[in-house]
Amino acid sequence: MSQANERAPSAPSTVLLLARSAITAPPLKEMERLRGALATRPGVEEALFAFSEQGSPSLRHALDKLIAAGCGRLVILPMLIPAEPNFQAWLTRTLTRWRSRDGRPWPTVEVAALLPNEASLVSLLDGALAAGRTELSLGAAKASPEGSLVPAQKRRVLVCMGGPCNVAGAEVIWGHFRNEQDRLSLRTSGDGCMSAKTSCLGPCNLAPVVQVWPEGTYYGGVDEAAVDRIIAEHILGGRPVEEQAYEPTGKKQFLRMREV
Repeated sequence: MSQANERAPSAPSTVLLLARSAITAPPLKEMERLRGALATRPGVEEALFAFSEQGSPSLRHALDKLIAAGCGRLVILPMLIPAEPNFQAWLTRTLTRWRSRDGRPWPTVEVAALLPNEASLVSLLDGALAAGRTELSLGAAKASPEGSLVPAQKRRVLVCMGGPCNVAGAEVIWGHFRNEQDRLSLRTSGDGCMSAKTSCLGPCNLAPVVQVWPEGTYYGGVDEAAVDRIIAEHILGGRPVEEQAYEPTGKKQFLRMREV
């Protein structure tokens, strides 16, 4: 953030704790505990949490709730360790995209400093090292007596996490897909579907990029609406979404712009 856009800390009315993901009860309870502690701080009218990747509520759903409630000023407090160098870039680009498609009044959005850049975090680490420790009981390695099933799912969805895709909002695209995968039971629906993050998939200027197998179809400029269509038409319907797909032609291709 440039110095011109920086503001001195002041008491925000609404604070959103933003973590990466949580899909089991213990981390969700911990987030609720932190939210409750933050809500008691002077000047904090409301505190809530959300996840940029998998987990509920997602960042988008949390924002929707705040916008519907008429929130006027929002401070996002990122709880991302290690810090992503492109965090503010992808957050700005993602929120800009969402806002351009939302006719309602939006709050002023500010972002607090990333925790790893704060000297207080080093103090916390020092305190953790000085506190009591638990020695692990390490026995001989043993093979699992239960074994594992080889996945029967025929489809694979790869979400690119290369640099340009991260800047373009790949984290929230991944989170939306994973949340929909759970909600729609995609692992067991139709041919069955597994998903994974990947390093660079290649066509960086078409970011965010998603690839669906076994066809190997590349999708570029993917947003939440595109994910919904890919799920409905390709993963469940077996038909690639031609308007969003890019076939290998041996020549450079450019992102096809769509109306907002």
